[in-house]
Amino acid sequence: MHTRNFDALIIGGGIIGLVTAWRAAQRGVRTALADPEPGGGAARVAAGMLAAVTELQYGEQTLLELNSASAARYPDFVAELTDLTGLDTGYRPCGTLTVALDADDRAHLRDLHAFQTSLGLRTQWLSGRECRRLEPLLAPGVRGGLRVDGDHQVDPRRLAGALLRAAELAGVVFLRSAVARVTVTAGRATGALLADGREIAAASTVLAAGSESGRIAGVPEDVAPPVRPVKGQILRLRIPPTHAPFLSRTVRAVVRGSHVYLVPRENGELVLGATSEEFGWDTTVTAGGVYELLRDAHELVPGITELPLTEMLAGLRPGSPDNAPLLGPTALDGLLLATGHHRNGVLLTPVTGDVMAEVLTSGELPDYARPFAASRFDRPAAAARLEQTV
Repeated sequence: MHTRNFDALIIGGGIIGLVTAWRAAQRGVRTALADPEPGGGAARVAAGMLAAVTELQYGEQTLLELNSASAARYPDFVAELTDLTGLDTGYRPCGTLTVALDADDRAHLRDLHAFQTSLGLRTQWLSGRECRRLEPLLAPGVRGGLRVDGDHQVDPRRLAGALLRAAELAGVVFLRSAVARVTVTAGRATGALLADGREIAAASTVLAAGSESGRIAGVPEDVAPPVRPVKGQILRLRIPPTHAPFLSRTVRAVVRGSHVYLVPRENGELVLGATSEEFGWDTTVTAGGVYELLRDAHELVPGITELPLTEMLAGLRPGSPDNAPLLGPTALDGLLLATGHHRNGVLLTPVTGDVMAEVLTSGELPDYARPFAASRFDRPAAAARLEQTV
């Protein structure tokens, strides 16, 4: 069997794999990407919120720095993609409004505002009346909210299409096949055997297969990334052209303790979501999930029930033990990770591309990415193997 040789083999053709391949190829790395359907993955089910501030959770201050750095890259990042490919990414600098519908949720939002302010983040507290002045279709019961003008949105499907085209233009070789196993020779990852029988040799192999990254054959058990599938269900609705303006920005809410978001696209699409379920590899769209999303969204924006429902989907986000990404070299020489982005995969796309291109060309993680080194979850056997190679 003839073996093809590359500097880097990227396993996984979602937005993280695509941006890694594109940025690496731009730096002169001879790059191949293995995926039967590049441009798919969790991005097809993502809403595309670029919410470094409104997605902030307590205890995630370090992740906030990486999220903010990536958000700051977005305007130039999407402009470069569009200039190169002629494809629109659906990027909208529209801002976000997060609201509460009862006293308990209002108190929680007030606490979150205080936390954000303590970190120097720019958020503005609004009364319920001020929220409705910004978004007139909000329910009369809105009790208050946070205006975050710096949290924007992008269309992940369009973004994936633009990244696919940019990678093609940069010379990335697309191997439209699944990976049967990663090949390991003399204690080093040396590429992969594809499901169609082709053998691919590479100086560096990058696992960027989302929630599947931890169960690709051939990777030693103690090196396999500790990622788990986190199910998310979303709905897509259509705002008819004759309909009055619906929402001008992304609207998020806490409804009886549950989170819901509505993301309006310029093309008339409205994305509705927020489920987060730890049900293993199940991607079934459930009646309960759809009901809860529509119920909570209806309490927030009653007019939503008038809109046509065009799509219902469920996908799997890759969650890590601390819900932060795993980036860079592993204890197995030649094997790198770009996975575990959980709910921030779209947001972290620009910075992940920069980080992985730097690692693939220099062998080192940039300082700002070191808190997210893949090695932070090394298990004993992997650590021992690493010591033996030093």
